[in-house]
Amino acid sequence: MYKADSYINRGKVFLNNQLRPGHKKLSTLMIYATDLCDSACKHCLIWAKRPVRFLPFDKIVELMQSKCITPHTTVGLEGGEFMLHPDAEKILEWFTAHHPNFDLLSNCLKPDGLIAAVRKFPPKRLLISLDGTPETYLYMRGKPGYESVIKVIEALRGQLPISVMFTVSPYNDFSDLQHVAEVCKRYGIDMRVGIYNDIAFFDTVDKAHESDIGSHKGEAPLKFGDVKQWQQEGVFEKTKALKKLETEGDLTQPKHDMSKLYHNFTNEIPPIVKEFKENYDFLVLYNEWRQNHLKMRCYSILDSLVILPDGGVPICQNLDLRLGNIFEQTLDEVFNGKPAQALQKEYVHNCNQCWLNFHRKYDVILHRTMEKFFGKWVTGKLFGYYQWEEDARMTYEEYFKKIEAAQGDAVHAGGATAVGLQTSEPGRVASSNTGHVPGEAPGMNAASGGATGADAASGGPSSHTSRV
Repeated sequence: MYKADSYINRGKVFLNNQLRPGHKKLSTLMIYATDLCDSACKHCLIWAKRPVRFLPFDKIVELMQSKCITPHTTVGLEGGEFMLHPDAEKILEWFTAHHPNFDLLSNCLKPDGLIAAVRKFPPKRLLISLDGTPETYLYMRGKPGYESVIKVIEALRGQLPISVMFTVSPYNDFSDLQHVAEVCKRYGIDMRVGIYNDIAFFDTVDKAHESDIGSHKGEAPLKFGDVKQWQQEGVFEKTKALKKLETEGDLTQPKHDMSKLYHNFTNEIPPIVKEFKENYDFLVLYNEWRQNHLKMRCYSILDSLVILPDGGVPICQNLDLRLGNIFEQTLDEVFNGKPAQALQKEYVHNCNQCWLNFHRKYDVILHRTMEKFFGKWVTGKLFGYYQWEEDARMTYEEYFKKIEAAQGDAVHAGGATAVGLQTSEPGRVASSNTGHVPGEAPGMNAASGGATGADAASGGPSSHTSRV
C-alpha cells in the first residue's frame, strides 16, 4: 500500500515544485465529481446541498490534459457519492484507458453497482468508508449501510487493493476504531485513520477539535429536515463566519478554542492501530497539535489539490479560500498562476490550521524522514521552524520513545494511571474515562446530552452542545 516508489516520486515532485513554482506538478488530485450523496452523515453535510451539481464528463477530460498533471499523479474520484454521477461508468472507462493511476472512493450503499463497475473498470485502489459497528454506522451516517460495506469487501478483496477509511470524531469512539481495525485485519485489507475536521465545503456544524471523541455518540441520526431547520436558523452562516477566521490573523495559530483543556487520548488508542502504517503517529501527534504544541509548515498544498463540483479550486481541502475556478481559467492557470503562487507561498510558510490526513500525513512523513537522515537542525533549516511537542528540542524519535516509556510505566503500575494524559496546563490531568476535564459537568460533554424524548422521536435536531 505504501511503496518506496511512491515516496521517491513525491520527493521528485517536491524538488520540482520548490525550484519551479510556476511549473508545479501534482502528486494528488481529488475530483469531487458531484455533491449528490445518498448518505446522511453527521460529519459531512454534503448530502444536503441544493442544487445538486455535477462536473461534466467533457470538463473532467479537459482538465486531465493539464500540464500540472503527469502519469504519476494519483487522481481520486469521489463525491458526494461518485457512483451517483450520471456519467460515472463513462468517466471510469476513460480513466481506465487514459489515466489508470486513479482511486475510487465510495460509501458502498449501492454495493452491486459498485462491485460491477470496479470489476469492469478497476481503479488502482478502492477506498471505502466504515466508521464503527453497525449501530454506530447508523447513528453516524444515517443509513443502515454496514452490511453493504462488508459485502463489497468480501466481493472485491484479493482483486485490487482496498483501504477502509475511518474518521475519528465526536460521533464514534475508540471501541469503534478497534472494531473496524479487527474487520480490516480479518479480511487482510488496509485501514486509514483520519480526524474529523470542519471542512468548509462539507457544511459541517459541529466545531472540530472542540468536541471530544465520542461525545455525541449514539445521538439520533440526522434527517434532511434537521438541516433545513438549521438553514432557517442561520446556523450555516455562523459556522462559515467561524471558518473564515482560519484565513485571518496569525495563520500559525489554530483557531479552535485554546482556553480549553483538551483530553489527551494517547493511552486509549487501540494497540491494533499500530499494525496499520501511518495511523498511530498521526493520532498521537493530533493531541499535540490540538494543544498548540505541534507547529509545522504545510508543504502538501504545493502538490495536492481538490476540485469541487462547481469547478472551484480551494487552496487546500480545509479552508474556504479559492485559487480560482476551472470554468473560468485552465487548471494550470489556477494552480500555477502568479496569484496562486503568492497565496501558496503565504500559506505554506504560515498555515497550521488543520489536522487533515489529506495534507498533514504528508507533512509528518516529510519532516520525520528528513530528520531521520539529517537531524532536526538541518531539517529545520531546509523546511523552516517546526516542533513535535511542547519541548521544541524533541525529535520525532525521542518523542515516541517518551510516549512508549510512559505507556510502559502505566502498564507496570497497573494501567489505571494518568501517565501521558497531560493537558495544556501543567499539573492538570484530563479524565481518562469520562471525556471531560475535572470540574466540568459531565452532561455538557458526554453523549448523554444528545437527542432524547420528543426531539428524538419526532426526528428533530439533535442537541449538540458544541454547535454554534
